[in-house]
Amino acid sequence: MTTDYQPFLLSDQDLRAADVSWAYNRSAGGAIALGELQAWKQRVASYQAKVQAAPQVEQGNLFAAITPPTAADTLDPFSLPPQNAEFWRGQFQESGVPALYFVVDHEVPLLLYVGETIKSNQRWQGVHDCKRYILSYVEAHRVHRLPVAVNIGFWPHAAADRKVRQGLEQALIRRWRSPFNKENWAMWSTPFVGSKLEG
Repeated sequence: MTTDYQPFLLSDQDLRAADVSWAYNRSAGGAIALGELQAWKQRVASYQAKVQAAPQVEQGNLFAAITPPTAADTLDPFSLPPQNAEFWRGQFQESGVPALYFVVDHEVPLLLYVGETIKSNQRWQGVHDCKRYILSYVEAHRVHRLPVAVNIGFWPHAAADRKVRQGLEQALIRRWRSPFNKENWAMWSTPFVGSKLEG
């Protein structure tokens, strides 16, 4: 088995619909340079490795009870069982459960995107901007013959209440600074989301 095997992530329809000319935010015909790609990944991965390795900070207070860590503090996106992003094409008996999901390049490792859903088995049906970002990211690796292993992992313990679920999603986006989430585009100068500001 080769180490650079990558399952197909997007449907033919998604490939036809995606215009990769904007993908690298470069001049026409120019893909992201190898050094730039590697430096970008290293910056993000270094930040996330520090987040993962950091002990939980608890501020002491003589007059208050210690606040227990929240799911945003303890949830490790890299430990979730990975699934191919085409998982939703399977035949499911149920629509799924409220969940948070994480798009991860396990080759690095690098958390690319954090999302939330009420129906985990149906989340990626249809159009989703993150599918295009993944396509651009994977293509950038293929151009330079670099290994890449982008998968999705679900945390099926999210609240059914949408506001609560979205609150946890935002806390995780802030904690991990996932570069495909629009909240962090400026921080990382994310080259895979294009010039359109969509999310």
